[in-house]
Amino acid sequence: MADIIVFHHAQGLTDGVRAFADTLRDAGHRVTVPDLYEGATFATLEEGIDHADEVGFGVVIERALAAVDELPSALVYIGFSLGVLPAQSLVQNRPGARGGVFFHSAVSPADMGEPWPAGVPAQIHAMEDDELFVEEGDLDAARELARIDGVELYLYDGDAHLFMDASLAEYDETAAALATQRVLDFVASLG
Repeated sequence: MADIIVFHHAQGLTDGVRAFADTLRDAGHRVTVPDLYEGATFATLEEGIDHADEVGFGVVIERALAAVDELPSALVYIGFSLGVLPAQSLVQNRPGARGGVFFHSAVSPADMGEPWPAGVPAQIHAMEDDELFVEEGDLDAARELARIDGVELYLYDGDAHLFMDASLAEYDETAAALATQRVLDFVASLG
């Protein structure tokens, strides 16, 4: 059993993110899913990004960092798109991380403060033709991360950004099922 925290994407804490967390719980893990938008969800990615911009990306990240204050240090950090920012930052800057899982996004480890911690494994999952992932530099960052021992990059056929969220139109059942199984196996391997 692992202690896991899941950070939602820019559309908010959707039913799809909740369902993914429930899948982890059903596998026997303790899962925390903070609501970084305080109950707000958005129909489109653009609306969600506008909300994060209005509230302030710094405020959203501060909420995420505060969410781990009472949690053990030995966490698996999972982030969806916008949620990768706090997830990856915490893996690199909060001692004790057991692992990381980053969906739809990645950041160069050099941009996240401390170097990647030795021996901490991670997975990155994205669609190979996702314009946001490719054109915003996330693919390059993911490839950089994948050069670190224990970090794996999985690219799936398609161009959807939030393909993991079963509550959104861009959900890809086949890719999401494979990614979910890979995450379950990964978390189980952490002991």
